[in-house]
Amino acid sequence: MAFSDRLLDAWYKGHPALALLRPLELLYRRVAQGRRQDFLSGAKPAYRAPVPIIVVGNITVGGTGKTPMILWLIEHCRARGLKVGVVSRGYGAKPPQTPWRVRAEQSAAEAGDEPLMIVRRSGVPLMIDPDRSSAVRALLAEEALDLILCDDGLQHYRLARDLELVLIDAARGLGNGRCLPVGPLREPAERLAEVDAVLHNGAPSDPPGAFSFGLRPSALVNLASGEHRGVEHFPVGQQVHAVAAIGNPQRFFATLETLNWRPIPHPFPDHAAFTAEQLRFTPELPLVMTEKDAVKCRAFAAPDWWYLAVEAQPSPAFVAWFDAQLERLLAR
Repeated sequence: MAFSDRLLDAWYKGHPALALLRPLELLYRRVAQGRRQDFLSGAKPAYRAPVPIIVVGNITVGGTGKTPMILWLIEHCRARGLKVGVVSRGYGAKPPQTPWRVRAEQSAAEAGDEPLMIVRRSGVPLMIDPDRSSAVRALLAEEALDLILCDDGLQHYRLARDLELVLIDAARGLGNGRCLPVGPLREPAERLAEVDAVLHNGAPSDPPGAFSFGLRPSALVNLASGEHRGVEHFPVGQQVHAVAAIGNPQRFFATLETLNWRPIPHPFPDHAAFTAEQLRFTPELPLVMTEKDAVKCRAFAAPDWWYLAVEAQPSPAFVAWFDAQLERLLAR
């Protein structure tokens, strides 16, 4: 088990050695709360964009379904006639310069796996830069937009925001409830009381004071040919090699099990780059991966490699609430 996996296991299942790190947690909390207070007080001015900024982020380390939710928000806003853009840090990207406009023909190494996936799926104007405020300025210089979605960036206080949406994995919750490095929290749990909405990925219904959403498998897509097949393409009981380099690989493997397949799990660190050799498994079986991983593997994909496309499905209560927020923001 990799160190990162052992640490995640300790955060969510407990380990006595974590107590040794509590002085570091105290320091981390002070820094995180100080940055937040500087933003609220105006001690360190933030860039205020001329269009509404909606931040979609989390307070935990690890996957929460953020990218599918971003894609849902893009299409939902477009269906209401709005011109939407996205900014992202571009984790792992190595562009020639920043800010950098992500295009569908670029590589994941250049653009980052998540930004490239979002652009290839939706065609949305997307700019990456560790400084999200710089990314917003650059995007608005190229595009006339009605609003901008900030992929992650909840803790990036140099960018003022009009709406904060926080996603939580319903199965894992907040782990031990402690901040880094003792626990998985990027900010203290009290921060949730200050955001505009909390969405629980995988919750069966809306929790009190929050919303729920799920991820619905929608299609199998062949990496080599681009062919789309229904999720019934594989028969019940089909054994497959399952590859996931996401924040919570187990959620992907569990999804494959709900489709009545028999996945052989191959977890990798989040955002890991792949080589063809790494993905040659025995016995020879179909290989199924996440869409985010697929953007890194198309150049060397074998004929029986597929990715599972998923769609976010927020609760009706969230949809109604979000529409009301859009009306409010755009009436300014």
